[in-house]
Amino acid sequence: MAVDGEVAAALFGDKLPTSSSDVSDITGCPAVCLDRGIDAELVPYPMPEKYYNINADHGEHDASLSSFLGSHSCGKVEIGIINYYPKPVNLYWVNFSGEEQLLYSIERMEKNTRFIHTYIDHRFRAKDPDTNQTVFDETVQYAATFGIGNHINPHRDRDIRDKVKSTMNGEWRKKQMVKRTFSKLGFDKGRLPLDLYGSMRSYYYNNREFPHRLMEEWDSKGVYVNYWETDCNFIQITWTQKKWWQMRLLDVVQEWAGVEIEQTDLYGMRQYTRGARLLTHVDRINTHAVSLIVNIAQGNVTQPWTVEVYDHADRLHEVAMEPGDIVYYESAKALHGRNTPLAGGYYTNLFTHYRPTGDPLWYEKDNPPGTPEPLLDVGRCELVGGKDEYSVGAVKCENDAIGPHLSPKLFTAGSGEDLYDLWLSVGPSFDEDQQAEEPHEKDEEEEEEGEYYEEDYDEEDESNDYEGEHDEF
Repeated sequence: MAVDGEVAAALFGDKLPTSSSDVSDITGCPAVCLDRGIDAELVPYPMPEKYYNINADHGEHDASLSSFLGSHSCGKVEIGIINYYPKPVNLYWVNFSGEEQLLYSIERMEKNTRFIHTYIDHRFRAKDPDTNQTVFDETVQYAATFGIGNHINPHRDRDIRDKVKSTMNGEWRKKQMVKRTFSKLGFDKGRLPLDLYGSMRSYYYNNREFPHRLMEEWDSKGVYVNYWETDCNFIQITWTQKKWWQMRLLDVVQEWAGVEIEQTDLYGMRQYTRGARLLTHVDRINTHAVSLIVNIAQGNVTQPWTVEVYDHADRLHEVAMEPGDIVYYESAKALHGRNTPLAGGYYTNLFTHYRPTGDPLWYEKDNPPGTPEPLLDVGRCELVGGKDEYSVGAVKCENDAIGPHLSPKLFTAGSGEDLYDLWLSVGPSFDEDQQAEEPHEKDEEEEEEGEYYEEDYDEEDESNDYEGEHDEF
């Protein structure tokens, strides 16, 4: 589709030819592929990878218009297929004559996800290997992940007080292990660049329903997310999309951290639902030095579901977020969580993590010269706003450098017991005569001293090089 006037100016800026004589044929025109499902107000801000004949920092730049149209910048896409059918299935590519070509068998569960580089309008079908019954039949329209069936985390009653108390004490000990800091408070709030926000919103919009949105595999991963009480959904991101986003996000986080950093993980999108809670915790010490929480979408939320972050003096801050907001945080040192249950519909986040380049022992080091001094003493603080007002300066301190996010609870933690008491005070009550519905045995995260404790845990996270199986059809 040809565009001119304000639309062309918004998309191409000073890359537009000054006159028609500057262009000998269509291949001399600037071109861009727009993402399906993007918000109208974000259309003028494509990612650099989406442009043809435009000089940009990243992405594929092809020698011809036809190769551009057939690249991942435009008509070529990556899809993922996750099998939750009761047994392995056979996957077929269906050609344009309707003939099936057997590709391979797909085993069950997320760790066996198969990724395929393919093209828009290509069709794939999965069948039961014993009955030949079709259990999946989809035609590709955009980058996506597909579930063959869905995972189920059964809901049930649990008394987890002993486990939470033990977990909070462990998290308090772990955060003390980190020596180095990067910022005065340990966190900050910002906004995504518009091109990145548009790309993420488009991917979310296209994948927001089943068979793309699936239930996250929590099962035996501890009590950090209350998956036994409320559904915790997951939209897996294809690896091509991840790499594009990682490059842009690294620049954003590096500017905040003030040091050269390297990517260690990007996880999401996770969709929390009504009643969700996230225990206070810190993240993996060797890989998660500085991180981002990105709010992609939320709906029918009746009160702010704040990110609870503790600063370097262990004061509680509660940060309210809207779609497109980001929270920078020192995730292995700054305790963080969402203990108050989500009021309302859904809340979708993405998480990305970094550490100083080539330095897995960064946490043992002193701060290098130029590091901002941690803000410890801010004088007397008092509540000047409402008890349910967040990120608007409801608490006033003698030192304004504390910022607008200090919690109206005026809470400062001094131990894991304090974290546990806060969790009890904001969540559902327990019957004092209730017996635990299961004997207290060590969860995986207790056995491994927190190996599975974090907000962004996934089964492949122990090996950041894992990218599933890739094929091309």
